[in-house]
Amino acid sequence: MSEPYLTRWQLRRDGAPISTPRARLWPVLTPAGAPAMLKVSSADDERDAHRLLRWWDGDGAARLLAHDGPAILLERAEGESLRRRSIEGADAACTTILCGVLERLHRPRGVAPPGLVPLREWFADLLRPRTGLSPMLEQCRSLAEELLAAEQERMPLHGDLHHDNVLDFGARGWLAIDPKRLQGDRAFDYTALFANPDLCGPGIHVAVRPGRFHARLAQVSAEAGLERTRLLRWIAASRGLSATWFLDDGDRADVDLAVVALALQALAG
Repeated sequence: MSEPYLTRWQLRRDGAPISTPRARLWPVLTPAGAPAMLKVSSADDERDAHRLLRWWDGDGAARLLAHDGPAILLERAEGESLRRRSIEGADAACTTILCGVLERLHRPRGVAPPGLVPLREWFADLLRPRTGLSPMLEQCRSLAEELLAAEQERMPLHGDLHHDNVLDFGARGWLAIDPKRLQGDRAFDYTALFANPDLCGPGIHVAVRPGRFHARLAQVSAEAGLERTRLLRWIAASRGLSATWFLDDGDRADVDLAVVALALQALAG
């Protein structure tokens, strides 16, 4: 799968391949000897990541070096993601980094690139569910309808900005990878972090702790300049959508449902 791109872009392998559920990645070296990552994806949203990566042009996100069909070539990170730091007790510092990355990604850049997915389309599985929703998820659906009917600060969005999608690029700082190439209300982009790093792997319990949830809520609201109620409503809607995806696939949605419950309780209080 990698050979045509290795040949076309004159790349040399520089490590063992990495497999994810929807992509395969190869550490490589460019003709100039710079470390890079070749990614070949089977998922449409990941294949279209090049649209936003090119538009961001390395400001807040990994720099796109080349693109061809399902393959993208990116500059390679020098260090790890934020997952371990959050688990080991530096979650507040991680939240500051995540907010800082989003602030860079949300900078005005003129006309948005074509092919971005509107949030209403992204929320289709919650707005028009395949099966009946629980009372709690029905609340999330109602919130989503209200929020999508009155979106604010519409702009291109990463769509999945969390602890495993922000990596250490050394002198270039902390940068985002794997955008979902969405477009909509700015507040939505801050919601994925509220279910992570718990969703990054099994046995992680950071986001679901009530004290951590409320500390993050206050921190993100202040650092992102988002009104608390608006942020809570988007958190509940976003994590309700994620829970619906898990449940539709026959999987458990414990983390997302726990975060939804915390958000709805805070709204009721």
